[in-house]
Amino acid sequence: MSQPHAAPAASKRPFSSTTTSPSPTSSPAPPLMKKTKHSAASSSSAGTSEKNGIHLDAAVAAAAASGGRTNGEEDTEMVLADQDELPAPSAQASGGVAANLFRKKATLPQPSTSTRKPLRIKIGQPKLPKNFEEDTWAILKDAITAIFLKKKLSCDVEKLYQAAGDLCLHKLGANLYERIKKECEIHIAEKISALVGQSPDLVVFLSLVQRTWQDFCDQMLIIRGIALLLDVKYVKNVANICSVWDMGLQLFRKHLSLSPEIEHKTVTGLLRLIESERLGEAIDRTLLSHLLKMFTALGMYSESFEKPFLECTSEFYATEGVKYMQQSDIPDYLKHVESRLQEEHERCILYLEANTRKPLIATTEKQLLEQHTSAIIEKGFTMLMDANRINDLSRMYNLFQRVNAVELLKLALSSYIRATGQGIIMDEEKDKELVPFLLDFKASLDKILEESFAKNEAFSNTIKDSFEHLINLRQNRPAEMIAKFLDEKLRAGNKGTSEEELEGILDKVLVLFRFIQGKDVFEAFYKKDLAKRLLLGKSASIDAEKSMITKLKTECGSQFTNKLEGMFKDIELSKEINDSFRQSSQARTKLPSGIEMSVHVLTTGYWPTYPPMDVKLPHELNVYQDIFKEFYLSKYSGRRLMWQNSLGHCVLKADFPKGKKELAVSLFQSVVLMLFNDAQKLSFLDIKDSTGIEDKELRRTLQSLACGKVRVLQKIPKGRDVEDKDEFVFNDEFSAPLYRIKVNAIQMKETVEENTSTTERVFQDRQYQVDAAIVRIMKTRKVLSHTLLIAELYQQVPFQNINLAVCIMYLAVLCDEGHHMRNS
Repeated sequence: MSQPHAAPAASKRPFSSTTTSPSPTSSPAPPLMKKTKHSAASSSSAGTSEKNGIHLDAAVAAAAASGGRTNGEEDTEMVLADQDELPAPSAQASGGVAANLFRKKATLPQPSTSTRKPLRIKIGQPKLPKNFEEDTWAILKDAITAIFLKKKLSCDVEKLYQAAGDLCLHKLGANLYERIKKECEIHIAEKISALVGQSPDLVVFLSLVQRTWQDFCDQMLIIRGIALLLDVKYVKNVANICSVWDMGLQLFRKHLSLSPEIEHKTVTGLLRLIESERLGEAIDRTLLSHLLKMFTALGMYSESFEKPFLECTSEFYATEGVKYMQQSDIPDYLKHVESRLQEEHERCILYLEANTRKPLIATTEKQLLEQHTSAIIEKGFTMLMDANRINDLSRMYNLFQRVNAVELLKLALSSYIRATGQGIIMDEEKDKELVPFLLDFKASLDKILEESFAKNEAFSNTIKDSFEHLINLRQNRPAEMIAKFLDEKLRAGNKGTSEEELEGILDKVLVLFRFIQGKDVFEAFYKKDLAKRLLLGKSASIDAEKSMITKLKTECGSQFTNKLEGMFKDIELSKEINDSFRQSSQARTKLPSGIEMSVHVLTTGYWPTYPPMDVKLPHELNVYQDIFKEFYLSKYSGRRLMWQNSLGHCVLKADFPKGKKELAVSLFQSVVLMLFNDAQKLSFLDIKDSTGIEDKELRRTLQSLACGKVRVLQKIPKGRDVEDKDEFVFNDEFSAPLYRIKVNAIQMKETVEENTSTTERVFQDRQYQVDAAIVRIMKTRKVLSHTLLIAELYQQVPFQNINLAVCIMYLAVLCDEGHHMRNS
């Protein structure tokens, strides 16, 4: 086993195991100790760590390793363990080193109970070389000058960065900041002043400004990179001082403002470029974008550019709006406005600031739209509505929404509806065209509302109010015409109309029905026409008839359709009565042969009132009527039958020389034709005496038989009108391709008397309703002024074209008479 190595020289190891006081003059790091196979350690160096049997003081080792100072600090304190206070090795411990080595285990020294005293060593602050700041700034100044002059740097950028950092490290950042600012200002001022008096061509001048700005940005970026530690170490910790980059921007703005010629010329060039683009010329948008970004970066955009830009925009579009309104029609003008607004929006995206968009669009809308809304309405709205220009109306609606002029457009729509329909409504000669016109007009308005006005609720209400005013201009006439239009559509013979199309027509007519105020007038005429369709079998579809009744019931309630539904019930009951009659003993034993008759038994209260018309029926028909009457009264005692001859119709079998035919005729036509079974020629007076038909009805009947399309009889002399001296003969030459022929009666225009009678019945019904309403109101209120009574009556009655004051006076007279009678 080898002996422990001897200690090295004191110059290399100032702290040995036998030294009791360390030397304060030097503190090199202790050398590393190599571990031998069986190494021994001196027990005289007591510490807090143990490795391979060697005890080291942690504080001593750390201080030695650090070299006595901390990197980056000017004042350093080093703490060493006081060796005097370390426990002294005992004799037993020193004498047992060999034994410990042989046992491969060292005996731990006992720690001292005394307190350690740290040893502090102070090192003085290093001194800067002479002229350090001036020499360093000279290097940086040369570099800044080279950067602005676009020359090659004489020094590496990394060294420049380190130089600026050294100045900041030694708390010289304030002087460095001011020197950089001053140097940059000199060069920036030279660059901007060089622009004075440059090219008169604005585009060339703008290019020079843009190049100057771009060079400035590139140069300041390099300078900022060199002085990065200046921003970090100095600027960030000092209030009211901006960064190197912001300082450069302030200097650029300052000297640009000191040269108003350059600023004015630049702004003027920008405005000219934008105006050229508005006029359709191609411009350099990149140049525009860069210069506007320059104004934004310098904080000059709003005051120096945006304000004059908006003023120029207002002047440009004010002039253009007046010019285009004079030269263009409204659709083209609206398209132009829409195009201009889109261009300005794109302009904000391409090179203007986002905050400019709102005032720019508002200025454009004001000059192109808001100043001309009334002229646009007056010049083009009616034309667009008449031509049904859906897209143009939609464009107008959207543009007017931008300037809050929708109310003006709504008023124009109301005026258009009232003015357009008034000509048709008030023209009595166009009554036949009234309902088709209203249907088409309403359909076009609904389409415009949906596709052009975006289903705006205000516009929907405007259409409803205007249409209601329009359709009630002639009081009861529209209600009457709507009922007759339905009669025409629901009659048999409307070929080419499917059930779905018929249902659609009914729905559209129901829309018109909602607008009319005289719904009782509609009911009277509709009931009269429905009765003819049911009794004469002329309904196109019973399902369509019932569907219309259901729609009216949903719209107006069961009271409105009570009588109409009763008419359908009478038709169904009549079928059951006819079936029972045919199976009865009277029918089997007493009915004449060769005749088939079907009877409709009607309830008087459900059906319209028909004036009784006498006629001398053939013997066979009289017998049939008597037998049916006997059967009916035997089954329903206490009832009374009254025959309505004017509503009857028959099918006659006729034997013409050229072939047999079946003639579908009315009862009056049938009575007239059967006279010619016993005579070849009859005069008008002879026919009148034999039939007993009223004069006017007889003339109409003979006219349909001898002067219509199907001429079963011949009139002598020929002519359209039937005179008293005319004679009629059976037409032996009659021929027709069909076997069954419909002989249509001459459709007389509804006479004034018939219209008057229907209207009078309606007014009579209204009178009763008004009387009942007055009684109800007065029972509740007891005392009420005339004005308030009129107001409440208008709320309760469903019609407004009746003299309520007359009704009130009438009831007042009745009440007064009743009072006198009670007193007497």
